[in-house]
Amino acid sequence: MKSHHVTPAGRTRARGLKLPFAGEPGENNAITDVAGVELGTTTLISGEGKLVVGQGPVRTGVTALLPRGRGKAQIPCAAGFYALNGNGEMTGTIWIEESGELQTPIAITNTNSCGIVRDAISQWLGRTASNVQDWGLPVAAETYDGDLNDINGFHVKTEHVIEALESARGGPVEQGSVGGGTGMICYDFKGGNGTASRLVRVAGRSYTVGAFVQSNFGQRPECTILGVPVGRHLPGDELRGKPSGSIIVIIATDAPLEAHQLKRLARRVPIGLARTGGIGHNSSGDIFLAFSSANEAAFAAKRGELRRLEAIATGDIDPLFTATIEATEEAIIDSMIANETMVGRDGNRSIALPHDRLIDVMRKYGRM
Repeated sequence: MKSHHVTPAGRTRARGLKLPFAGEPGENNAITDVAGVELGTTTLISGEGKLVVGQGPVRTGVTALLPRGRGKAQIPCAAGFYALNGNGEMTGTIWIEESGELQTPIAITNTNSCGIVRDAISQWLGRTASNVQDWGLPVAAETYDGDLNDINGFHVKTEHVIEALESARGGPVEQGSVGGGTGMICYDFKGGNGTASRLVRVAGRSYTVGAFVQSNFGQRPECTILGVPVGRHLPGDELRGKPSGSIIVIIATDAPLEAHQLKRLARRVPIGLARTGGIGHNSSGDIFLAFSSANEAAFAAKRGELRRLEAIATGDIDPLFTATIEATEEAIIDSMIANETMVGRDGNRSIALPHDRLIDVMRKYGRM
């Protein structure tokens, strides 16, 4: 399918370079292949040259993800959370750990804007979602974009979060330097937003697993694609040059899973991360959340009503582990491949992963 090869803006994806990823992707090879999931972005790019705090240059944004779409934002989902390394932030996770439920949309942005993004989700829910409670613990997550962005200028405002929530849609997803991923760097190539999905059969039924990443981690020599040490063969023009940065990963599925099972999916994300070379550096915030959009009627039940949920048997869960790992790996790679070189604050330049040189390296290793 065309959406497997290029993004809506025409940027080439990993499958467009004929990289042989394992597994069967969904229609759009995106987290939005999970029925009901909607994703929206607001991208803020302005100014160039020397940094003037509060004035720019600006290279940032926000990504919003609605597990059941805008029309059902008030209906919770079963969810589980896991952190490989905790030098980062994802708000609302203490309640997810306690309750086993995701009760709000998810938004991802830069480190210094995490608070305002969290508050803006609450404002949006209060005036948009029907029957929403008068308090909430929204999920807002962050990675650091200060190498390219005027991060201390706090350029992400409430209206930008609202715009991302209101623009959220299903279907094909733009990737790379958009939304919260605008100013991010991955393995010292230009990083940012990436997504992928897998179709699986579990106990005779078909399900979808989708991954969304905001990638901002790793050093160049660590970068690995389909087992090939690509980063070692493509040195030069490193901007960050140190083991810092973070990654946020959201896993969605329509498979009926309980909260503890979703936590198990979140704990498989690091395997997909490791396939790309990630090791969970001390200064990295590697934070993962998995949710299921199944059992809608049960989660829509009012207080005092008995819930009746379906759940996959523990012994049948392996295909969902595999799908989580594969989708995470491909989403990270896509965040670099579906991207372009960006120049930000003080003329700092983060180069795009060069497609032609990448293909040459992969051919040398017999992976094309």
